[in-house]
Amino acid sequence: MNDQTPGASAITPPPMPASLADTGLPMTLMRDNLLKTMFRMSLNHASELARILCLSFSQVQQLIDDARGEHLIEAMGTMHATAMSSEMGFQLTDAGRNRAQQALAISEYYGAMPVPLDAYGDQVRRQSIRKVRITREQLLAAMGDLILPEGLLGDLGPAVTSGRSILMYGPPGNGKSSISNGIRDAMGDNIYVPRAVLHAGQIISVYDPIVHRLVEPPKQSGNALRVTGLRYDPRYVLCERPTVITGGELKLDMLELKYNAVSRTYQAPLQFKATGGVFIVDDLGRQEEPPQALINRWIVPLEMNYDILSLNSGEKFIVPFDTLVIFSTNFHPNDIFDQAALRRIFFKIKIDGPNQADFLKIFALVARKRRIPLNEEALIHLLQTKYPTIDNVYSNYQPVFLIDQMIAICNFEGRPHHMSPDLIDRAWKNMFVRDEDILR
Repeated sequence: MNDQTPGASAITPPPMPASLADTGLPMTLMRDNLLKTMFRMSLNHASELARILCLSFSQVQQLIDDARGEHLIEAMGTMHATAMSSEMGFQLTDAGRNRAQQALAISEYYGAMPVPLDAYGDQVRRQSIRKVRITREQLLAAMGDLILPEGLLGDLGPAVTSGRSILMYGPPGNGKSSISNGIRDAMGDNIYVPRAVLHAGQIISVYDPIVHRLVEPPKQSGNALRVTGLRYDPRYVLCERPTVITGGELKLDMLELKYNAVSRTYQAPLQFKATGGVFIVDDLGRQEEPPQALINRWIVPLEMNYDILSLNSGEKFIVPFDTLVIFSTNFHPNDIFDQAALRRIFFKIKIDGPNQADFLKIFALVARKRRIPLNEEALIHLLQTKYPTIDNVYSNYQPVFLIDQMIAICNFEGRPHHMSPDLIDRAWKNMFVRDEDILR
C-alpha cells in the first residue's frame, strides 16, 4: 500500500488488529465504551457499532457476546432487522443502561476506541517528519510565486529536511509567514493520526478536523468489514501531515492537556496534534507570554524529541515530540532570547527585504496578476522620487500594497485601472504614517 504523493517515501500504516487482544486495550474499557456508545447514540447493530468504534465486525460481535454473557446486552430478534439487512439487533438491558451511566459519570468519552500511547509512539517513529526528504525543486515549487533572495533555499532546505527547529527573523513584510506556509506545502505526504490515545486509563482526543486535513480512503460497508477487513487500523485517520499555525494568541496553557471538568475528558494540546507535521509560531514577540517563556517550555522537547504532559491528577507522562517547529519574528533574536535558548533553536535564518531588481520582479508579477499595465513613468517616479525618502529600503509586501491602492482609487473614480506618478503619490501616502505630535 502506498497512500503517499509522488516523491514522498512510503509510510508503513498501523496494522489492523487481528483480535481484541491486539488492540492493546483492557477488555473492561472496551466493554464500557461499547455500552456508552450504544446508550448515547442509540445504536443497535454490530455493523453500525463497528464503524463508530473503529473495530472490525467480528471484534464488535465478540464484545457484544461477552456483554450478553454479563446480561448487559440482549438480542432484539431478527424481526427488527431492516429490509436491506437480516442482521441481528441488540439493545441494552436495565443493567447495561445502569453500567453505561456509571461509566459516563467517570468519562463522557464514547465512540472510537483509543490507541495505547506506546503503540502510537511506534507509529510516530514509522512516519517521523525527520524521515521526510525534500529536494530543492520540491521546495521551490511549494513557494509558489515568491521571489526568494539568492541562497535562501540553500539555507531552508537543510533546515526542513532535518525536522529540527527553525527561527526566521527579519524586518516585517518580507514573506516569513508565506515561506513558513511554503515549507508546510512542500511536505506533500500523508500520515496516520489516532482519533484518541490512552494513557493510565485516561482517553485523550487527538484527531481534530480543524487541524487535520482528512484523506478519504475507499468506503467500505459494514458487511465488507467482515469479508475484506480494512487496510490499516481504523482507529487512525489518514491525513495530510498536519500544520498548526499560531500567532499573537498563543499562550502557555495552550501547550498543555485540556481537561473538561464537565465531560471529564481530555483534549490533546496543539503541539501534540501537530505530531508528524509542522508547528508555526508566527509573530513571535506579540504574545502575552514573553518569547523566552515559550522557549523555556520547549527546551526538553526541542532537544530530546519528547514532551512531558500532566493529567488533571498531577501525574506527568512522556509523549512523542516529532514536530518541525518554525518560529517567525520581526524582532532581533538577541533582543528576545538568551543565548541558552538560541542554542536550542537549531537553524536561525534571516529573511531580508528584496533588492531593487527583485522588488521590480515582484512588482511586475503582482501587476500581471491584478491585470494592471506597467507604466514606465510611474515606476521611475516610484524608484527615483519615493524610495530615496526611506533610504531605498524595499519590502516584499509593498508591491501588493501600492498596486491595490491604485486599483482602489481607480475603482472609486470610475477610471480604468492604470498607473501614474500621481496615483503612486496617493498610494504612497497610505503606506506610512508620518511622525508627528497630535494634540488631544
